[in-house]
Amino acid sequence: MIRVVFNQKGGVGKSSLSTNLAAISAAAGYQTLLVDLDVQGNSSHYLGFDPEPGRPTVADLFKQTVGWLSRPQSPQEFVYDTEWDKLCLLPASPRLAEIERDLESRYKIFKLRDALDLLAQEFDHIFIDTPPNFNFYSKSALIAADSVIIPFDCDTFSAQAIERLLDNVLELKGDHNPELQLEGIVVNQYNPQARLPQSQVAALKAQALPLFDTLLGSSVKMRESHQLRQPLIHCAPKHKLTAALLTLFEEMESRQKALAEA
Repeated sequence: MIRVVFNQKGGVGKSSLSTNLAAISAAAGYQTLLVDLDVQGNSSHYLGFDPEPGRPTVADLFKQTVGWLSRPQSPQEFVYDTEWDKLCLLPASPRLAEIERDLESRYKIFKLRDALDLLAQEFDHIFIDTPPNFNFYSKSALIAADSVIIPFDCDTFSAQAIERLLDNVLELKGDHNPELQLEGIVVNQYNPQARLPQSQVAALKAQALPLFDTLLGSSVKMRESHQLRQPLIHCAPKHKLTAALLTLFEEMESRQKALAEA
């Protein structure tokens, strides 16, 4: 199962969500891979990866598709183990920004799908963290994925952008990946005591959009986990936000099981 976590707006929690869901998946016993396509590399840093000269990254995986190599490396050679059992990482690099135009001009947009099709033979779950825009890398991820998860942070700007985001996803689905599912919208940084988040969630439901039932609150514990470079399931297993993320993962798995049986 390949899931892409995508939103064109920054600051909605894509890296936090994709990393913590991947960590929960691995802790549940699934062989899990996190793919970081954001030039900022937040997910890679979160899982303890520091880019250094000579350490291959997803940028090198893309780069080898340009030109001719006598022996291109297999996708597995760009994957790193993390300190947690069953959790692996295909890390990002600042070089993603440098090579994007060349990749796009040479129409290498299907190369990630080819790589992940091979890696999916080894991993039960693959999560893809994406940049906060509709660019070559986010399009590559949507083409490669089975489903898309959209984090929504109960912000007025997020509400304004959701229609354009969905239009972009649906257009790409029609053009390049007809099997892509809109798995659901994750409401993030939700404050049940405030009127605005309640009204925005109600508005999304009124549009019959597929919201997950689990609502994720905001917590300083998430920022602490970033600093510790440890997902919440490991640094705060009994915290209420960890419990909510566990419930969300179970809800995702139940939805996929229901779809598979339909």
